[in-house]
Amino acid sequence: MNLVRPISLFFSSIALLPAPLALAQTLPPAIQAIEARGAKVVGSFDAPGGLQGYAARYNGEGMALYLTPDGDHVLIGSLLDASGEDLTRAPLEKLVYEPLGKEMWQGLESSTWIQDGAAEAPRTVYMFSDPNCPFCNMFWKQARPWVDAGDVQLRHVMVGMLRADSAGKAAALLVAKDPQAALNAHEAAGKASKLEPVERISPKVNEQLEANLTLMGEMGASATPAIYYLDDEGRLQQQHGAPRPDSLKQIMGPLSAKR
Repeated sequence: MNLVRPISLFFSSIALLPAPLALAQTLPPAIQAIEARGAKVVGSFDAPGGLQGYAARYNGEGMALYLTPDGDHVLIGSLLDASGEDLTRAPLEKLVYEPLGKEMWQGLESSTWIQDGAAEAPRTVYMFSDPNCPFCNMFWKQARPWVDAGDVQLRHVMVGMLRADSAGKAAALLVAKDPQAALNAHEAAGKASKLEPVERISPKVNEQLEANLTLMGEMGASATPAIYYLDDEGRLQQQHGAPRPDSLKQIMGPLSAKR
């Protein structure tokens, strides 16, 4: 499942206005009425037929608003030209999804995670991981060739949500003397893991786990593993659940021969 859809910029026959310039002006009352219902206008763009386009975020998704020439009415949705090309995709990609992807990636970078793999690996993949999640364990196993070759660094954003002892086990990994070694030992053992949950989670670690869980929800994920990576064009993508072989190669990138 793509978080930011791979969109070709050849659609961008629409002239885009920089968001700060567009938003420095007072929004028309009809557009303000849309904002009052929960949308956040982040930029504007020129559209054909005398329409004025506005790009907005609503519930984490991009939404195009088209103000009619009279300034009193708003159309919401996709605009197609005579050949059937979607003229809405390019402005939403530029004004909504690219900035949103960067914000989400920064959120992942600043979350509490356990490194799995070489620090100098050319590719970084984040995953929200619960210590009791069998599909997280499956993805950990799938990723071994890339991690062992030094091609990918997995960053496990730990959450505790599946079972009563999940948070305690996640805390045990975070406070371990060597979190990476403890995580890999736990995953390598699978169902036979002897990982003991922390009985009393410190306020600091509890805050970290809660923040990770909140971030997971903000990024549209409700189950583990939720996997996030940047594609070859630097756009944020996501995968829910352990990936199939074809998706795995997209996530992990090329596998080098050094193993």
